[in-house]
Amino acid sequence: MSGQEYRSGLATTRGAVFVLGAAGLWGTTGTAASFAPRAASGVSIGAATMGIGGLVLLALAGRTALRPLRAGRAPVVTALLGAANAAIYPLAFYTSMSLAGVAVGTVVTIGSSPVFAALLERFLDSARLDRTWLLATAVSAIGVAALVLGGEGPGAGTQPVPGVLLGLVSGASYAGYTFAAGRLIGAGHSSRAVVGLLFGLATFVLIPVFAATGAPLLRGSGLVVTAYLALVPMSVAYVLYGAGLRQLRVTAVATLTLFEPGVAAVLSVLVVGERLGVLAWIGAALIGIGLALTTLRGR
Repeated sequence: MSGQEYRSGLATTRGAVFVLGAAGLWGTTGTAASFAPRAASGVSIGAATMGIGGLVLLALAGRTALRPLRAGRAPVVTALLGAANAAIYPLAFYTSMSLAGVAVGTVVTIGSSPVFAALLERFLDSARLDRTWLLATAVSAIGVAALVLGGEGPGAGTQPVPGVLLGLVSGASYAGYTFAAGRLIGAGHSSRAVVGLLFGLATFVLIPVFAATGAPLLRGSGLVVTAYLALVPMSVAYVLYGAGLRQLRVTAVATLTLFEPGVAAVLSVLVVGERLGVLAWIGAALIGIGLALTTLRGR
């Protein structure tokens, strides 16, 4: 093995560790959100998490966050579209979990995001959607249906259908801002600057939403939950995520984030009290198979 190959392999491993660390922290969000006051809606929790966290990431990036905006029209458009997706994602994601349950909301979001990433590649990068992609999509869709039908227990959501639909929205927006971030980083901008810019711009939407809906989160357990979500699975995790995105392709990042629903499912069972029946676990396995097929297609 040459020195260049060794360094490349080391960078890839380091990037994978960064993304897995971020995914593990993201996997705690649903369980943490379950301790918020009952009066706090999924919209308010999502706005607080990524609104306040976005301000932290913007502060960490400092003036470097403005550099992509000075690089021409195309990066500005990419940044604005990425920021719009970053604003939609938490509002849809946390509401999805509140309606469908922690495990289902998380798995539907992460399970659908590679499919939406493939669609973005098809329409924006002219990538061909072959039979493998179609098979992966079909397997994942069946898995999502099984997961929804197999949820049980007090922690399982009471409105699975709208929860799953919002999970698909959050999966699409997750793919959208990941695609935008990958393009900006690929153009030579630092990961810290890109993450700070996208989530900093998203705060123009999220902070007003938080101001309008977040009163229950400003006292007691709400403050603790908000502080944890904004500082750990948002700020720390997205610094790791950006570093990993710089070392890996977007498809590899999407695959590694499968660690998130695994963590979320385990915590939802052990801490929240959710119970996933046999059908639900079969569904989760099918989603994993679909994502593995998507990865093989990417390779």
